[in-house]
Amino acid sequence: MDSSKYVRYTPEQVEALERVYAECPKPTSLKRHQLIRECSILSNIDPKQIKVWFQNRRCREKQRKEASHLQTVNRKLTAMNKLLMEENDRLQKHVSHLVYDNGFMRQQLHTQVNSTTMDTCCESVVVSGQQQQQNPMPQHHPQRDANSPAGLLAIAEETLTEFLGKATGTSVDWVQMIGMKPGPESIGIVAVSRNCNGVAARACGLVSLEPMKVAEILKDRPSWYRDCRCLDILNVIPTGNGGTIELIFLQTYAPTTLAPARDFWTLRYTTSLEDGSLVICERSLASNTGGPVGPPATSSVRAKMLPSGFLIRPCDGGGSIIHIVDHIDLDACSVPEVLRPLYESSKILAQKMTMAAFRYIRQIAQETSGEIQYAGGRQPAVLRAFSQRLCRGFNNAVSGFIDDGWTIMGSDGVDDVTIAVNSSPSKFLDAQYNTLSILPTFGGVLCARASMLLQDVCPALLVRFLREHRSEWADYGVDAYSSASLKASPYAVPCARPGVFPSSQVILPLAQTVEHEEFLEVVRLEGHAFSPEDIALSRDMYLLQLCSGVEENATGACAQLVFAHIDESFGDDAPLLPSGFSVIPLEPKSDSPSAARTLDLASTLEARTGGTRPAGEVEGHSYNHRSVLTIAFQFAFENHYRENVAAMARQYVRSIVGSVQRVAMAIAPSRLCSQLTPKSFPGSPEAVTLARWICRSYKNHTGGELLQVESQAAGDAVLKQLWHHTDSIMCCSVKMNDSAVFSFANQAGLDMLETTLIALQDIMLDKILDEAGRKVLLSEFPKIMQQGFAYLPAGLCVSSMGRPVSYEQAVAWKVLNDDSSNHCLAFMFTNWSFI
Repeated sequence: MDSSKYVRYTPEQVEALERVYAECPKPTSLKRHQLIRECSILSNIDPKQIKVWFQNRRCREKQRKEASHLQTVNRKLTAMNKLLMEENDRLQKHVSHLVYDNGFMRQQLHTQVNSTTMDTCCESVVVSGQQQQQNPMPQHHPQRDANSPAGLLAIAEETLTEFLGKATGTSVDWVQMIGMKPGPESIGIVAVSRNCNGVAARACGLVSLEPMKVAEILKDRPSWYRDCRCLDILNVIPTGNGGTIELIFLQTYAPTTLAPARDFWTLRYTTSLEDGSLVICERSLASNTGGPVGPPATSSVRAKMLPSGFLIRPCDGGGSIIHIVDHIDLDACSVPEVLRPLYESSKILAQKMTMAAFRYIRQIAQETSGEIQYAGGRQPAVLRAFSQRLCRGFNNAVSGFIDDGWTIMGSDGVDDVTIAVNSSPSKFLDAQYNTLSILPTFGGVLCARASMLLQDVCPALLVRFLREHRSEWADYGVDAYSSASLKASPYAVPCARPGVFPSSQVILPLAQTVEHEEFLEVVRLEGHAFSPEDIALSRDMYLLQLCSGVEENATGACAQLVFAHIDESFGDDAPLLPSGFSVIPLEPKSDSPSAARTLDLASTLEARTGGTRPAGEVEGHSYNHRSVLTIAFQFAFENHYRENVAAMARQYVRSIVGSVQRVAMAIAPSRLCSQLTPKSFPGSPEAVTLARWICRSYKNHTGGELLQVESQAAGDAVLKQLWHHTDSIMCCSVKMNDSAVFSFANQAGLDMLETTLIALQDIMLDKILDEAGRKVLLSEFPKIMQQGFAYLPAGLCVSSMGRPVSYEQAVAWKVLNDDSSNHCLAFMFTNWSFI
């Protein structure tokens, strides 16, 4: 049969081919011939025609998926356009109100100036008008009957009206957060309050879940709000309109050890609107609102929730449009003055509560649709449970609630580190996962915690450094003790032995959230023993680690690194005893997304020379805000080792505080500037000189230009272009008998090595090259030293985080100083990418 001839298949033939396609969309030639032999109704079809049928079938399937995807994107864009038009209408109404108020004030001022009354009268009118605009008189409600459903329904309806005024109206002056760009694949529109009581944040966007499912998720606040310790529904009252009223006691964790936790006594109202939208609104009950009196605040401070909630609207074609409003008053006056910015920041509220809810819903939506595939074969719900258990365990350790069994041990005369003990830890260790307490000598869990203030340190940068360079602060002996405590056998390592057991770490990714703001990973600590008595403790250990907030341009974001020792089996019910770090900004960051670029070498030099920068950018050293760092480390202990473990924990946390202080001083912008550019700049700064040597040596050896500017141009211009060069450029010492250590890298080089300028000096050349690359370099090294340069073929290298990197070509050349002496070796890796 001519294979080019059109073949009309019978329904029976199509059905048979479809069955095979469902099992194997791309059968081999052998499989196709076997199909013809086994299926008699296909015996008259040429094998080439069968091949064409499967090709066409795969093409139709691909087109169908693409069409479905485009229709989904179109629906999202249509819904987002509707959302933006509504937001535009809201803003226009707000502008109209402002114009009207401005005209009214001008008229009042003009009338008073032209009148014969005294100036003081005029001033009184103007001031009183402003006060009425910014601080409207609170409404005083008559005392409600605490036991009356009608009275509670009246409170609920008032809460609904006020909430809708914030969600879709102009009752709050909203200012859009910098960096939040609305779109079908983003959270949507995020705004924070300005000049209102308490702090408030608002977000609206799209999700691909139905309204009822969204409402179910949002009402389960502990699942997505990591700072929520408990949510107790004390009473449920159905309403005549099909809704429900719930009386809720909500308690949150303390963000630091320097202030108590907060709790809320609220009324939550769930109902439907006439257009089919679902509403879940909530507010605190107090004497001015009426309603039942809540439980007394014992171990926490009673905060106030102003009308807040969720508006969930069905979207055409499926999915939902969600409006979220969070408006709370955390009673900032009750905390030390230095911590008040933490309780007065709408941006922190937006990151920790409002945007967290949206991110969680989007995560569930993508997991439900199968868009996310995790490594290791674990179910998404299991990985989420690990993340939540790590956060809750760390927050429990920081807050140390008495009703969880925590008691404070006496200090050693210095109050910098607090030691708390829990002798019945099953409540926070998760009783179903707790295998530690089965030991006959098990004494409990001990926590050493401390808080410290940091100046001029970007939280994201600090946590990223702590994650990538564990050896800078951790002690292998303490890790060995914590790992041994997981075993169902006596563990007797009563004190730390600093520096005895060096180790290296390998980070194995496990899962990450949709926007990559949080990732879960397993860390393998590889031990190395130098003496026979250390062999027993030099085995590999494993950590389950959660890292979040390491994006420097996330306004108001808190950075956190929490980990717990696990054994090699790492089952879904593995016991976890979390420890770690939390860094929270105390003051709002600059609106510029580049405000935290503390390691931008070119920015540093421009700041020193007073050079101009593009609009919207600020100097690298302008990050002059404060942060609060909270450290909490937990240890299981045996009864007869309690005092020894307490002494070890206190000493260990103090050593960590010292290490963090050294790291913070090193990565602070002002210190970085002084390291890179001497105070005599622009006379003979080291960085500028090195850049000039690199470019001049490259031209002398290869005959080509490395940069677009002349090497004799202004030094800062040469350095700036070298820093922003698209290829990875780095320098190391001229040593082949020893491990060559890196001394400089441009931004692309730091990105390729996944490190920072401060940590660059800890990376050795032979550690990043694979075996083939090392052999090539050794063979070409005499040529480099004699000829001055050499081209290296395409190959692979490894970043400091263990990720493989490919490059198309590398160039190595000698860098000569002004005396024509060898200063260092320079490498340039072109067209590199992570594999």
